[in-house]
Amino acid sequence: MKSYKIGILKGDGIGPEIVDEGIKVIKKLALLNGFEIEFVDEKIGGDAIDTYGVPITDETLDVLGSCDAILMGSVGDPKYDQMTPELRPEKALLKMRKTLGLFANIRPAKLYEALKAHSPLKPSIINGELDICVVRELNGGIYFGKQVESEDGQSASDEMAYSVPEVKRIAKIAFEMAMTRNKKVTSVDKANVLSSSRLWRRTVIEISKDFPEVTLEHLYVDNAAMQLIINPMQFDVILTSNLFGDILSDEMSVLTGSIGLLPSASINESKLGLYEPIHGSAPSIAGQNIANPIATVLSVAMMFRYSLDLHDCADQIESAVLKVLNAGHRTADLASNDQKALSTSEIGDLITEAL
Repeated sequence: MKSYKIGILKGDGIGPEIVDEGIKVIKKLALLNGFEIEFVDEKIGGDAIDTYGVPITDETLDVLGSCDAILMGSVGDPKYDQMTPELRPEKALLKMRKTLGLFANIRPAKLYEALKAHSPLKPSIINGELDICVVRELNGGIYFGKQVESEDGQSASDEMAYSVPEVKRIAKIAFEMAMTRNKKVTSVDKANVLSSSRLWRRTVIEISKDFPEVTLEHLYVDNAAMQLIINPMQFDVILTSNLFGDILSDEMSVLTGSIGLLPSASINESKLGLYEPIHGSAPSIAGQNIANPIATVLSVAMMFRYSLDLHDCADQIESAVLKVLNAGHRTADLASNDQKALSTSEIGDLITEAL
């Protein structure tokens, strides 16, 4: 019987609650499809700080590197805001991405027909199926550049640096993704003012020559932000750098009706992937069993597709989520005033039953 080793990072806030629903789904699929799962629990973020004094340990990173895939909840809590920058929970994410080589962040956003009324955009703007995928470079750019602050605290700088190899490998991911979709890539940069963006654009154009079936267009990031609101239907795959992708994918999440619906994958060249919802730890609702677990469940679907090569399992999850939404079941973030909001665990149970 085939066996898979899955690292589990529940993290902070609502992380444990939503990850538990993802684990439910994995266990049910293992039972239905005849494979075994070994779960390896590790600590990250504030959970790790409370136990080890650091947001992630080298030992944890070693364990995660031996896994087939990693499922994570979320990190962060206001109680850690006064800590030195290197010890804050969010630093664990940057260290894990760099150490494990997780350079490609894939963030799909799909507006389900059953949830169209929840989108802030008018029906005349969303006049078909909204289905966009952001491919974000995750290991370079300004988040990993040199940071300098003057001794008197009166000035600071952050370096945004990219190399041709870094851009080539993320561009290749985007074009390969487009080949499985509608064969269009929109590369987002700020080439009119940034040298790193001019290198980005030149390199993307070079890679595009290997994919003649894919249409390539370029947008400045400010225009891209505007176009996501006034004409989102034009997009298929959006390719962009670390900072721009971080901002645009969060903007894009609003279009689907709730940030609680959007999954993500961060993968390396050997297909090891970190799978997590794009939302944060939401400490204000932690422990109340009201968070939307769908983003986490759909992250599990991405895990089966991209790291485990179990595409049928991914399809089963996505179909189960669609069935539950079409039946009118909603968590608090999506429930109307006259509708009963179901709990985190109730939605997880319904999805598991729908499998």
